[in-house]
Amino acid sequence: MVAVKTELVTAMRQLTAERDLPIEVIIDAVQNALAATYKRTYAPNQEVRVELDTETGDFHVYAFKKVVINVKEPDDEISLKDAQELPDTPGLNEVVEVEVTPPNFGRIAAQTAKQTILQRIQEAERDLIYDEFVNREGEVLNGIIERVEPRGMIVNLGKAESLLPPHEQVPRERYRIGQRLKVYLVKVDRGVRLPTLVVSRSHRGLVRRLFEVEVPEIFNGTVEMKAIAREPGSRTKVAVASRQEGIDPVGACVGMRGVRIQNIVNELNGEKIDVIEWDADAGKFVANALSPAQAISVTVDEADRRAVVTVPDTQLSLAIGKEGQNARLAAKLSGWRVDIKKESDSPVPQPAEAEPEPEPEPQPELVAVEAEPETMTMEELLEQTPVEAKDEA
Repeated sequence: MVAVKTELVTAMRQLTAERDLPIEVIIDAVQNALAATYKRTYAPNQEVRVELDTETGDFHVYAFKKVVINVKEPDDEISLKDAQELPDTPGLNEVVEVEVTPPNFGRIAAQTAKQTILQRIQEAERDLIYDEFVNREGEVLNGIIERVEPRGMIVNLGKAESLLPPHEQVPRERYRIGQRLKVYLVKVDRGVRLPTLVVSRSHRGLVRRLFEVEVPEIFNGTVEMKAIAREPGSRTKVAVASRQEGIDPVGACVGMRGVRIQNIVNELNGEKIDVIEWDADAGKFVANALSPAQAISVTVDEADRRAVVTVPDTQLSLAIGKEGQNARLAAKLSGWRVDIKKESDSPVPQPAEAEPEPEPEPQPELVAVEAEPETMTMEELLEQTPVEAKDEA
């Protein structure tokens, strides 16, 4: 019996040390398990409490009973006469705790409660881990690759294990057991046995958190990250804007001699990062997003959220990028559909042709008409008078 008690206490202390659980949690789990074992073995309908001494391993079972004159339910009632022998001398109708520890309960409890104890400890451990990480979703954590399973990589985060599934891995990265790396905590599920922590190396949130660590202006809010477009392992575009006059957002992210951006690139194993300046004007923003290509003009269609960008002939391939990557990332970053065309394809405006002068309308021929005089002299009047009239005169 002593050996059983010692074994139980030793197991509890070992679990406390190995799983980094408070001793109170272990004690509570053990006491609940022993109470369940007692009810299952001796009195299914009796409410009991188990008290455990962690130093000696001794435990006592107490039942809650009501003080009555005539006992009809021995599991739930105690006579007033017997109750008077208890230390507190309870009165009638009071509820008291009565020790009901069976003589051979120790060995039975040690044998039958082992599985229940482990289950309760797992539940307590699950709750502790869940509470520890549920509020840390979206953070970057340091981990060590512990092993490889069919469902993905198991990354040890110190207090818990996490899963790095294949779809959250970067295709071009090579992982090995024992490798240290930064991971982005995507999701925390309570799970059945232990919480399931899903981490990622391909999430664009990883880039955001790395910028916050390396660029103090982003961490304190002086520079804001407006948008991120990422193709993991290959290239990322980041749009930044300044909230304070006099601060160059792109320069702050790149750092002196590119030190800040290089630290992020190294953490992402050489992934290229383009930092561009965000602009409230959609045309300017789309043009900036196509960096390093230089746009000649941008025509935007607000209704269809479509932008037509004209670039020099020599920069067409640069604007499109390898397998269309640069244009694709620019579209993701800006949220606009981006169509690119070279300058030579744009219609050249032709000078307006001079319109022929209109022919003058034919003028009517002028006919000279002499006007008759309004008055005549006497001589002129006599000359026009017929001869007959003269004779009569």
